[in-house]
Amino acid sequence: MLTRFSVKPLASMTRQLADVASGRAAPDLVIRDARVLSTYSERILPDREIWVKGGRIAAVKPAGSFSGRGAAFYDARGGLIAPGLVDPHIHIESSMITACAYAEAALLNGVTTIFCDSHEIGNVMDVAGVEAMLEDARHAPLSIFLTVPSTIPATSPQLETAGGDFTPEKIAGLFDRWPEAVALGEKMDFVSVAMGDERAHAILAAALERGRPVCGHVYGREFVAAYAASGVTDTHEAIDREIADDMLEAGIWLFLRGGPPTTPWHSLPHAIKTITELGASHKRIAVCTDDRDADDLLTFGLDWVTRQAVVAGMRKEQAWAMGSLHGATRYHMEGEIGGLGGGRRADLVLLTDDLEPVSTWYGGELVVDQKAITPVLDQALSNRYRYPEAAYHTVKLPEQVVLTPALPTKPVTANTIRTELPGIILVHEKIRLEPANDWQTHFERHGLCFVTVIERHGKSAGNVAHGLLSNFALRSGAVASSVGHDSHNIIIAGTNEADMQVALRAIEAHQGGACVVQNGKVTAMVPLPIAGLISDKRVHAVAEEVKLLKAEWDKAGCTIPYMGFNLIPLSVIPEIRITDKGLVTVPAMDIVPLFDAA
Repeated sequence: MLTRFSVKPLASMTRQLADVASGRAAPDLVIRDARVLSTYSERILPDREIWVKGGRIAAVKPAGSFSGRGAAFYDARGGLIAPGLVDPHIHIESSMITACAYAEAALLNGVTTIFCDSHEIGNVMDVAGVEAMLEDARHAPLSIFLTVPSTIPATSPQLETAGGDFTPEKIAGLFDRWPEAVALGEKMDFVSVAMGDERAHAILAAALERGRPVCGHVYGREFVAAYAASGVTDTHEAIDREIADDMLEAGIWLFLRGGPPTTPWHSLPHAIKTITELGASHKRIAVCTDDRDADDLLTFGLDWVTRQAVVAGMRKEQAWAMGSLHGATRYHMEGEIGGLGGGRRADLVLLTDDLEPVSTWYGGELVVDQKAITPVLDQALSNRYRYPEAAYHTVKLPEQVVLTPALPTKPVTANTIRTELPGIILVHEKIRLEPANDWQTHFERHGLCFVTVIERHGKSAGNVAHGLLSNFALRSGAVASSVGHDSHNIIIAGTNEADMQVALRAIEAHQGGACVVQNGKVTAMVPLPIAGLISDKRVHAVAEEVKLLKAEWDKAGCTIPYMGFNLIPLSVIPEIRITDKGLVTVPAMDIVPLFDAA
């Protein structure tokens, strides 16, 4: 059943669109006095008007071409009209909001289509979680497609405990049941792929046999050739111009990831040098956001990333094509979205000359006007999807948990995790500890604090792994999150057992969240009751909670931001991680003890 935001398939509208384009029938809407940013020719065309019928573009005409009756008019006042942005790689759950809530921020940013990998909720609730998010997406006033999670768990059960287990058969079932499932999501276990792991390649086959493209995630130039040979055809993880260049020449699409410069997500300025310094074409390069919290989503959306491409040396027309047409082309949808050609969806954005979105049309419906959502969008966002009850009960902890390791009584060498900005790569640092009367002595001498991961899916006897962070600079208290990538067990950093316990029980009480604790009190909390990942509030409400969390996080002294902290358990990125099973070295994928004999 069509909603007011639905657009009929092109096949059922060709005669109507031809009639309008030929002047035999009136359009529904004429956007007049516009300059058009063409993503096809990468030019700005002056003095144009856009004719819309049934939520699709009938034609782009010279200004003043329509003078009849029966159409509504919108005066662009000489502004720039461009196709809506297409984000080719995001994780809705990272924004801590539902798909319906995500739509509000996206449309304010001029984004009308997203391709999301829901591996976070899949790691918690298996296929049922991904299907719940797909139902959520169907309720959202936004075009949302799924890149089916490919790597759940991210590593073997011997290295971490996850709530889900995506077998090749489950992945094939999602492709077969859901038309929104258009690609295989980022294949994170790139070492396993390169080494020929049987399960990893069976998952690739489930997508390739169905003609679905395969998305990638890889670190290390030595893995690129084997990765490409295995059928992977895009990546968002190019961190410098050299690996970006390798990937382009291997036939891999590049998604240049931009994000707040203080986070691990701002690799665009480095990777784009394959164009600006090495002379590569931008024709197989798009821009993406990947992960954003609710606060950063409003400030650093795909429109901001597109403008960052301009800062890095691209022309405005090229940058907007990288933000719209190129992502659409990667998923073979350029006939539907990403440009202003006849028959395309009327997903449009009115821009300033600095590429800042002012107004947005979604399927020909004005949903954002002068940087504010319209009443019709507000109504749609107020009727959000309700997740299944099981999604609100996913944090299952034992009654008693010891969160700090025993104090060594003899000289030992500690295998510690050293954090470094931007926070993706973590350094394996060996530190000799002489006997001391208390942990505080070690902390002051070596710049350490505790880090602990607690299994929260109820699948083990309550696995708890203890570690030590160096260079994290937490001065006192504790910080904690139930969004410990990718198995989403609980991660806590702290300076003492008591505050760490308060943080753990605060997360348990809310069935998920992120918090800061000082002197036994929770000073900031973002409740995430849906799968321990997502709030059930609208985006601006969650953004305010996140702002307070960040302020308290900084006050506590933490040197890497909250979202970088969440990556500490991500056991597919070098050099050392901590999961509920212990300290894991990457890429060796060995579990090492916290202490070795000195």
